Amino acid sequence: MGGDFSGLKLDKDKTYSASEIYFFEAQNILKASLDYWGGVPNKKSASLDTDFFLKLHKEMFGNVWDWAGKIRTVELNFGVKAYLVSTELKKLADDLNFWHKNKSFDVMEISTRLHHRVVVIHPFLNGNGRWFRMLANIYLKQNNLSPTKWNEDFLAKENIHRSDYIQALKQADNSDYEFLIKFQGNLVGG
Repeated sequence: MGGDFSGLKLDKDKTYSASEIYFFEAQNILKASLDYWGGVPNKKSASLDTDFFLKLHKEMFGNVWDWAGKIRTVELNFGVKAYLVSTELKKLADDLNFWHKNKSFDVMEISTRLHHRVVVIHPFLNGNGRWFRMLANIYLKQNNLSPTKWNEDFLAKENIHRSDYIQALKQADNSDYEFLIKFQGNLVGG
């Protein structure tokens, strides 16, 4: 969060700690989750296209942040240039549809490739990781696989799996998805 609370929709007369804001986000995410976890998310309400990508982010963070569901317009230390985000999300949605329709890869590999591309794009100011995990799990559930149990923050400095996760992402940067597929696969149902 970095201490930047611009765009916060909560009571403007109150000062919130980062942990309080995280709590409000978690409540908002739980509410959004209930819409998709009652059964298998159908492909009409969870279409996995660009519009759905934005809608899902807004559902997850819209009660807390006014920028929820809006593509970032500023440069970050990571992710594609801001002016490319919209184009890259459209390409990702098209690729996802192609991979699925043509069975280019198995479902877990498609989910992993989705994971990697979202990390590379980093479309929103914040919440990208939590948004991706929900998005990937919707895809897995639509295809009758158990959702991935993302119970840890793999980028937290104190996480013992951090270096493995970063290495897996770097290998995926070079089109070698094997380690990231294995890493993510170990979390399914775990």
